[in-house]
Amino acid sequence: MDSLALFCTGALLACGLYWFVCILGPAEQKGKRAVDLSGGSISAEKVRDNYKQYWSFFRRPKEIETADKVPDFVDTFYNLVTDIYEWGWGQSFHFSPSVPGKSHRDATRLHEERAVDLISVKPGDRILDVGCGVGGPMRAIAAHSRANVVGITINEYQVKRARLHNRKAGLDSLCEVVCGNFLEMPFSDNSFDGAYSIEATCHAPKLEEVYAEIFRVLKPGALYVSYEWVTTDKYKANDPEHVEVIQGIERGDALPGLRSYADIAATARKVGFEVVKEKDLAGPAEPWWARLKMGRVAYWRNHIVITILAFLGIAPKGTVDVHEMLFKTADFLTRGGETGIFTPMHMILCKKPENPSSNS
Repeated sequence: MDSLALFCTGALLACGLYWFVCILGPAEQKGKRAVDLSGGSISAEKVRDNYKQYWSFFRRPKEIETADKVPDFVDTFYNLVTDIYEWGWGQSFHFSPSVPGKSHRDATRLHEERAVDLISVKPGDRILDVGCGVGGPMRAIAAHSRANVVGITINEYQVKRARLHNRKAGLDSLCEVVCGNFLEMPFSDNSFDGAYSIEATCHAPKLEEVYAEIFRVLKPGALYVSYEWVTTDKYKANDPEHVEVIQGIERGDALPGLRSYADIAATARKVGFEVVKEKDLAGPAEPWWARLKMGRVAYWRNHIVITILAFLGIAPKGTVDVHEMLFKTADFLTRGGETGIFTPMHMILCKKPENPSSNS
């Protein structure tokens, strides 16, 4: 009887451990399991070294504004975080306003569909996703609009993940993914019927450069919408707490430097765009940061899982450091939202004129 009880207890513990490690954890169950966490294109034994290199970037502040340094920096960041994002957050690497009565997944989808509705595309149009990640928004937008979506990301690992998800979703005929730098896009002039970027252009060292590239590839008369990460009118550069929060967001999200909301429209006009509409889609009644606060228990659960997997050699050891960094960043993001000094969804809708001037 004692042997039977011992066997049953052991079996129960084994089943519980399997459930905890292999099943529990993902915010969106599709796509990634804890046992598959990796460093993207970085080999497992080099994840920790690359994590240290990532942090060393911020000890050389002059390089943050150097365009030729930033792409490698951003690429390293997404190699480190892509699997963790996908496992713990989902396939859409962005925020969305909370919607009463809707799940996080539905709120995210509605936020993405809003972007493509704003640029008024038709089925069969060719549109550009600037900074597509693993393609969560791309798939929602393609399914909603039936447009042909071409996404570009600098990270080769994300290209592979996006193509895999596109096939699984049966949307690979509508979705194409290209590996490239959105500051030097491999597309012809005047070749897209519309474009959007969702919390992606914040990685550009100079916003003017990426806006100019988007302007170049759009057809005359086409619309472009972007959800930008910015500091708001409540941000005070002489307030140490405000500075701490913004710098924490920049360090934890691979940002060369957050821009002010007041600079966005001026930059768009400088490259030749007409600004159709500008609005902060975040609001105190529907806080985008609520999901971060609700996820603290999930964080500790996931951190235990990652620690165990790293100890067993299943996940790269540096994954623990990366996950801890993301948790600290979540706190800075929450503080930014609660104080109102930061928003990740300052929306700007632009139009390329029908007859753009030759110097635009």
